[in-house]
Amino acid sequence: MKHLTYAVVGTGAIGGYYGAKLARAGQEVHFLLHSDYEYVRENGLRVSSCDGDFCLPAVSAYASAQDMPKADVVLVALKSTNQHLLGTLLPPLLHPATLVILIQNGIGLEADVQTWFPTQPLAAGLAFICSAKTEPGHIRHQCYGSINLGNYSCADASLFQTVLSDFCAAGIDAHEVPYLEARWRKAVWNMPFNGMTVALHTQTDALLQNPATRQLIYEQMMEVIGAAHALGIDALDERFAQKMMQMTDEMVPYSPSMRLDFDFHRPMEIHYLYTRPIAEASAAGFAMPRLEMLERELLFIDAQNTR
Repeated sequence: MKHLTYAVVGTGAIGGYYGAKLARAGQEVHFLLHSDYEYVRENGLRVSSCDGDFCLPAVSAYASAQDMPKADVVLVALKSTNQHLLGTLLPPLLHPATLVILIQNGIGLEADVQTWFPTQPLAAGLAFICSAKTEPGHIRHQCYGSINLGNYSCADASLFQTVLSDFCAAGIDAHEVPYLEARWRKAVWNMPFNGMTVALHTQTDALLQNPATRQLIYEQMMEVIGAAHALGIDALDERFAQKMMQMTDEMVPYSPSMRLDFDFHRPMEIHYLYTRPIAEASAAGFAMPRLEMLERELLFIDAQNTR
């Protein structure tokens, strides 16, 4: 089995966690950092985890993609609001067979990136994890941690399977899921909880403890499932929505990534998390009125919060 070289673009709560797990397991991983580059270069990466804390005292850290070696696999964990940066960040890391895995939230990401890199193999990475990075070089992993990988345009099945094996060997619960199903499966949780924690200025637990918002969350989940059905994805149903509700009931009180972006006055990922899936559902003849209302509220909030 070929020993792969990995690069992480966006060493935050998600990319930093999966990259650190791979590096800890002995994989060659190169990390692109921004604000905490100097700190990580001198101090390494620390992961405080519900599965056991660990520290990587020395990592291959870079402040510029131009200085990084080419990789066999690039894990892109940037916020989708920074998607425009990929045209500059990715080329130094790519050879023709490099697999780019977009561990990002939303619908339509791979289609857009493929237009910029028409021949590059792409895959989706859908992380089910509660994790945050609120200090330089320190990732706090609260619970869960699995990842679904959906093959978008990778013709090399052995490469894709090697990546899955590497994740599993690193202690990451990783599974292959059909691409479009993987994206919409994650949207069932993402679309209700990311926006609602912002609009109502709360956390996941409070939304489910109140009967009114619990019912609204469920109805929003069923809108996402209805959209998935309109797009030909039959694997999702009300049982999956109920499973997501139960999973969230059992989680620690959590602020999703969009809520953290709001708290830190960063632009929110509204386009790929709301606007794009709503448009794709509409094109398939399915309306998402509850989530359309939430999208418009978020657009207002975002404009006020980032001006």
